[in-house]
Amino acid sequence: MQDPSKAQVQTQANVVNPQKARKGLDRILHAGGYSFQGLLAGWGEPAFRQEALLAMILLPLAFWLGQHWTEVALLAGSVLLVMIVELLNTSVESAIDRIGPEWHDLTKRAKDMGSAAVLLSLLLCAGVWSAAIWHRFA
Repeated sequence: MQDPSKAQVQTQANVVNPQKARKGLDRILHAGGYSFQGLLAGWGEPAFRQEALLAMILLPLAFWLGQHWTEVALLAGSVLLVMIVELLNTSVESAIDRIGPEWHDLTKRAKDMGSAAVLLSLLLCAGVWSAAIWHRFA
């Protein structure tokens, strides 16, 4: 039997977030809908849109350039990683902007770190693709 304090906390969580009360396939379908909404919101960001358009070219190219499934996975994964990091960076910036528009050292630090994460993912992607091209054509 569950102690009353745990049941009360779970009930309060369900009131605050009705998604927590969903189970099974219903929860998965709703989560998928939220994920799709997140992709649409990301599409509204110019940087994500540019990366998504580039991915539409690079992902099929990964299957041509990669000579083994591991190479294809690294090429495609590095492209998808850039998009993932961009979405996370945008979500951090959105959350910070919701808190307030005033300048603060921690706000700048968080936004700069998110930007640095995107830069590192882009450098990784460029490195993986450069190595694959070198290996294929050298």
